[in-house]
Amino acid sequence: MIPSSHTAAPKPDLHPVSQPKPIIGLAGGIGSGKSLVARQLAGLGAAVVDADHIARQALDQPDVIRQLTDWWGTQILTPDRKIDRKKIADLVFADPDQRRRLESLIHPIVAEHRHRIVDQAQADSAVKAVIIDAPLLFEAGLDAICDAVIFVHADREIRLRRVAQERRWDAQELDRREISQMGLDFKRQQAHHVVDNDSDESNCLAQVRDVFSRILSRVSTPRSQNGLSGTG
Repeated sequence: MIPSSHTAAPKPDLHPVSQPKPIIGLAGGIGSGKSLVARQLAGLGAAVVDADHIARQALDQPDVIRQLTDWWGTQILTPDRKIDRKKIADLVFADPDQRRRLESLIHPIVAEHRHRIVDQAQADSAVKAVIIDAPLLFEAGLDAICDAVIFVHADREIRLRRVAQERRWDAQELDRREISQMGLDFKRQQAHHVVDNDSDESNCLAQVRDVFSRILSRVSTPRSQNGLSGTG
């Protein structure tokens, strides 16, 4: 994940013309299960923009590696000359200026890939919708291009257990990552729909099916007029 500061970014320069298929943003805390919901939506016929995956791939690009080592030296490299993601995270989460510097390099790359995926999905008759799975959906202003935003909820204890198992993070590390983002209460209030992912995957899928069906049935006019307000 590429971190961000609390304040929402200026609205990005993103396809201002309404597209025929809905664009759906995912928001939620770390470990809430946004990736699970994205996979479930993909199984229902949506194309997914995985911003985290794109950002990770960007860190493997030779020109990105050169720029980062120019800034921070070769100590950020692994023995095989790849970017050490933990060292980068330690650096940027400790210094907002360095975080913004990293964002200025990575975010345009992510945006370019996002545009390409969205355009391809809009041209594909088999695709029902486009999912923006981005940890910084609101911080980057990406909610502005979404017909609907789904907030994926999970209690903090559950999220902590998940990140401990999957990423070997403790509570301090989870807090360190989330403090650089907008508050979860704000994101939930701004979302159009909420999916609770405190239980098992089948329960989550049932909610996702219902929400996806409602979004597809509602989005039939340009996003500036579709009246998608309220939660569900």
